[in-house]
Amino acid sequence: MSSRPLRLAYAGFALLGAAVLGAYVYDRTRARPALAPRAVAVAAVTVKPPTIPIRRPDFALKDLEGRSRPISDWDGRALVINFWATWCAPCRREIPLLNRIAHDYAAQGVTVVGVAVDFADDVAAFNKDFPIRYPLLIGEEDGLDTARAFGVQTMAFPFTAFTDSQGRMLTLHMGELHAAEAQAILSVVARVDAGALTPLEARAEIQAALAALPPESAPHPGKG
Repeated sequence: MSSRPLRLAYAGFALLGAAVLGAYVYDRTRARPALAPRAVAVAAVTVKPPTIPIRRPDFALKDLEGRSRPISDWDGRALVINFWATWCAPCRREIPLLNRIAHDYAAQGVTVVGVAVDFADDVAAFNKDFPIRYPLLIGEEDGLDTARAFGVQTMAFPFTAFTDSQGRMLTLHMGELHAAEAQAILSVVARVDAGALTPLEARAEIQAALAALPPESAPHPGKG
């Protein structure tokens, strides 16, 4: 990694396309995220909807041990790829749910992979206090590049990509993931893997399933 100070600017974190909540700046000389000195007006920042690729992008990032791990290590399994950061409150809230998904859906061929767009030492420290029980990859600048490859142009965390076992992208969930949403999406993923739906049909089914959920199942903008 370059020795120059690393600055990764984020326009807050959005919940299902909610307005930007703040601006964060990463400075490697401080080794911690700090609130940007200049406030960002909500009206001045546009959260662009993602353009979901047809297939899962190929990428490789380091794990907690510093080894480079390609996402292709999990080829043949449906993936739940969660992008997050240690400083993001909604990201932290959804980790227990992701731990449960990793455990409960493993036998169905589903693997959760966390992608921390953060500093490796911060992620390691966080993981000691709040263990993450699924594969974890870490990227700083390369983490941002990976996020963009998934079609996310405005760095809004958390967001979660869902693929089938053939690596085809079925949906990109922006904002905090809730149990009812995960169950609805993963039930459609299972139907794709069973040959009952095409990926295009699955995208429509997922949208309909999420729209049918009661309001309490949706993320709550402003919390955290």
